[in-house]
Amino acid sequence: MHKRVARYKAVLFDLDGTLLDTAPDFTTATNVLLAKKNLPQTTEEKIRPLISDGSAGIISSIFMMDKSSQIFEKTRKELLVAYKKHLADNTRLFKGLDKLLLELENNNIPWGVVTNKPELYTKAIFNQLKMKWHPDVTVCPDHIKKIKPDPEAVLLACSQLGVKAKDTVFIGDHHRDIKAGISAGTSTIAAAYGYIDDHSALSDWQADHIVMRSEDLINLIFYPQ
Repeated sequence: MHKRVARYKAVLFDLDGTLLDTAPDFTTATNVLLAKKNLPQTTEEKIRPLISDGSAGIISSIFMMDKSSQIFEKTRKELLVAYKKHLADNTRLFKGLDKLLLELENNNIPWGVVTNKPELYTKAIFNQLKMKWHPDVTVCPDHIKKIKPDPEAVLLACSQLGVKAKDTVFIGDHHRDIKAGISAGTSTIAAAYGYIDDHSALSDWQADHIVMRSEDLINLIFYPQ
C-alpha cells in the first residue's frame, strides 16, 4: 500500500454541511411537521442554508415563528422528534469524502468531528449510517461549556487526539467554524460546498483555504503523489 504524506497530523470536520449532507433528512422532517400542521410543503433548496442555525433556524424561517412566540420551543421540539425518526434516511458523506477518510485511515492520520449538533442526534446518525470509518473523537455541545465559535470544542478534540492545534486542520461551512479554528490555533478550510447562504462573504472569514468541491478536499489534506 502506497503511503501518502499529509500536511497535518490530524483533521477535524464540522458535521452538517461539511462531513455529511444532512439536508435531505432535515427536509423530510420539516415536511412531516408541516403536513401535521396542514401547512404547504417546503423544498431542500430552502432548507439547506438554514441548517447551520439548527432546528431554531428552520422554525424561524419555514414556520415564520419568532423565538419569543409561546409555541416556538414546542414546535422546535416537535421538529426534532420528526428529525430523529428520519435522520439517516438519505444523509450521506459528501462526494469524495469516502476516499479522503480511507486515505486518512490508511496513513494513520486521526480525524474527528466538532459539531454544535447535540450528541443524541450525532451518535444516532453515525450508528445508523453504518459508515466504514468512524471518527476518533466527536465533540458535541454536551461535552463543553461554550460552543463554536468559541475554540473550546476544537481544543478539546485536539487534546483527545493527542495532537497540537498548530498541527491540525479544522474544516467547516460556517464562519463560526473558521473563527473557532483560528482562535484555537489550527489551520482552517472553508467548505464552500456546504450550507452557505452568502458565498460573497467567504473571503471575510480569513480561512487558510476555500474549497469549492468536496472531492477536492483530499488535495488540501495530502501533498500531491
